[in-house]
Amino acid sequence: MNIVRSQCGALNRVPRERLGDKPVCGKCKTSLLPESPVELTDSSFSRFISKTDTPILVDFWAPWCGPCRMMAPAFKQAAFNASPHAIFAKLNTEDNPSVASQFAITGIPTIILFRGGREANRHSGMLDASGISQFALQ
Repeated sequence: MNIVRSQCGALNRVPRERLGDKPVCGKCKTSLLPESPVELTDSSFSRFISKTDTPILVDFWAPWCGPCRMMAPAFKQAAFNASPHAIFAKLNTEDNPSVASQFAITGIPTIILFRGGREANRHSGMLDASGISQFALQ
């Protein structure tokens, strides 16, 4: 499987049967399958989503959004529960309007599940940790 490390942008290959072994990036030596959400930006989003084979759940949020801040701990808990089966990421729509516009984000929080670089499903509004985990692993 191919997995892009969001911070350094390195493309890593990991055998599917080794995903449970906590693989690390060959370039920056950090976890490829983090147990907490990674931060994405307009510049890192496309490569991360298109080149990573693992399902990715992205939380589109903004710092001024009360429901987004309320859902953040549940999203973090769900990321921990879903690892290594899915990668969780966050994209601040205030700081990264290009990606938010590309995916027609009109209400936040919105979560989008990506599989094989394409949008597989989306949900707008708050969910608890259990609902987020179920959404990510569907």
